[in-house]
Amino acid sequence: MRMLHVLLHIALHDGAATSQTIAKMLGTHPVVVRRSMSNLREQGYVQATRGPGGGWRLARALGEITVFDVYVTLGLPSLIAIERHPEHPTCPVERSVAAALDDVAMQAEAAMLARFKATTLADLVPASTPAAKAKRGSGDMLAGHRH
Repeated sequence: MRMLHVLLHIALHDGAATSQTIAKMLGTHPVVVRRSMSNLREQGYVQATRGPGGGWRLARALGEITVFDVYVTLGLPSLIAIERHPEHPTCPVERSVAAALDDVAMQAEAAMLARFKATTLADLVPASTPAAKAKRGSGDMLAGHRH
């Protein structure tokens, strides 16, 4: 989930992170960033400030936002990429295979969602020295960072 990555960088960034800076990091256009961030802003997870020195900031502490919160805000994207509808619904073998795979996928999704609910953004902060320095305000995690 790219937005988890973005939210962590915003939290660890020295000052507000502009749409341009985030777009450069992700290799996309700032309009795409603004569109993606608007849902998070509507839910109160981020805030945007216009003008000089403006940009995106977290509106809540890292420990107050769960992975599940972000997942729901992004529209519940599919977690398991297994075709769940048989191409030949009259074939008993294909129906049996589809039912078995569907059961496994539902169990896997349930386990993932439970983990998402139990994991905050604070749990995802890397323990590495650069992240720790950035958290203390002595580094800029977005400067020169591109994926």
